[in-house]
Order: sequence, then C-alpha cells, then structure tokens
Amino acid sequence: MPKNKGKGGKNRKRGKNEADDEKRELVFKEDGQEYAQVLRMLGNGRCEAMCIDNFKRLCHIRGKMHKKVWIAAGDIILVGLRDYQGCAFSRMTKSQPLLDGRDKDDKADVILKYMPDEARLLKAYGELPDNIRLNEGLNVEDEDDGGVDDYIEFEDEDIDKI
Repeated sequence: MPKNKGKGGKNRKRGKNEADDEKRELVFKEDGQEYAQVLRMLGNGRCEAMCIDNFKRLCHIRGKMHKKVWIAAGDIILVGLRDYQGCAFSRMTKSQPLLDGRDKDDKADVILKYMPDEARLLKAYGELPDNIRLNEGLNVEDEDDGGVDDYIEFEDEDIDKI
C-alpha cells in the first residue's frame, strides 16, 4: 500500500473555516472590470450574469473561488472582461452579421463576490445603479395577493355526496 504523504483528506479540507466574516476593504472596479448581478447558475463553475453595461455574459468562476465562495442567483459580483473574447465590435466583419449590435457569447471571469453589506455600500456610493435590486437573503416575491391563501376549503356536505 502507498504511504500517506499528505496532511489529510477531504474531511480535513471540509472542516477548514476561513475567516471570511471579518471586515475587508471594499474593492472598486478598475479598467477592464465590471459589476454584474448573477442571473442563474449554470453548473461546471459557470454562471450567467447581467453586467451593469446591460450586456449578458457567461462568467467563469475562477479556481481560487471554486467550492470556497458560494455564488447564488442575485449576488453582486465583480467580473474581469476578456479583451480577447469580449466586444463584438472589434471582430465585426461583413461575413459576421450581429444581432442587436453585440456578440452572443461574451465571456468574463468572476473576480470577487460582494457580501450583502458591501453591495449596499456600492449602491450608496453610486457605483451600482438604483434599478438594481439587491436581495440580501430575503424571501423576494414578485406577486402580492394581498393575503389570499392558496388552499381549498371543502364542505362536509361535499364529502358525503361522494
């Protein structure tokens, strides 16, 4: 049998709890980066996100964050734009017709996930537009029926007729 040369297996890695709860410095976007809100998770370390510049991009979660930082739909993230695969305007030729002026497979890399309090600060500083809806783990429901319950009430007489 081979000798164990490591310091432990997957249970040791699972038990590791890095101190992400402590306050960290707020990171603002730089050149070649953009803020985005996750629309849906696609699996295989990928997600679909709507960037602030109104482009929908396929984002790849980098290895440092993979299985360590959990990203869900509605989270605010910082993405690095790929200049070699990015804007369709630089690759436009007469043989490539574009639909609504942009490429359908714009790609980006997830650099950072903002915590809910950091996202609120970004919105307060004016980095995020006012129309972005931040859900900080709250149950967000689009429909409000005004207290109407979704159950059916049966009369005892109806049961006797059957």
